[in-house]
Amino acid sequence: MRRAARVDANHKQIVQGLRSSGCTVQDLSAVGKGCPDILVGRNGINMLIEIKTEKGKLTKRQIQWHQEWRGNAIIATTTQEAIEAINELLKTKEMPPMQ
Repeated sequence: MRRAARVDANHKQIVQGLRSSGCTVQDLSAVGKGCPDILVGRNGINMLIEIKTEKGKLTKRQIQWHQEWRGNAIIATTTQEAIEAINELLKTKEMPPMQ
């Protein structure tokens, strides 16, 4: 039986910050098996984000997941890091950046 998923201390703050910036956010933290914590959507683009604290480290499962994933996925410790990564992705798709 799987125990309750743990989330990092900054998880709620980052989710709220992304939502305030116009993103949709789906919490995936209960999925486990190395899957990132949240799925973020903005202007038709999706990105998976693993949330870590500044001192947080990826588990072996998370490392393996990121090595095998062929889509958009990052690791972020702050709302600003997440927004910057999404803006970079939006630039590659010739879409306006988030404010």
